[in-house]
Amino acid sequence: MRALGPEVVRLRRLWDEHTHRPFPATGDDPRVQEVALYASWLGSMVELALRDGTLDAEHAQMLKVRRAEGNQVLFQASGELGKPVRSYVARLIAIEDILSGLPVR
Repeated sequence: MRALGPEVVRLRRLWDEHTHRPFPATGDDPRVQEVALYASWLGSMVELALRDGTLDAEHAQMLKVRRAEGNQVLFQASGELGKPVRSYVARLIAIEDILSGLPVR
């Protein structure tokens, strides 16, 4: 088994932190739902990437499209929903940044 690079170690640390903290908001507010949906979508990529430190080509393309579209909806939601959600979204954006730099298989 090959050693995983520092970016994967950082990804694992952030993901562990993310999964061990409760979701900061509840209710059926569409802004909360947008944040939860984004977290779930990103999480599916993280779980696979942590196995071997790479991102598969399909996920890399989806991430590229998402990044080109921007995260305005997330930023707006996190600003409107307050500090706990802002911290939560900031961590997700940091995770997204790491994922976007992983090698593609």
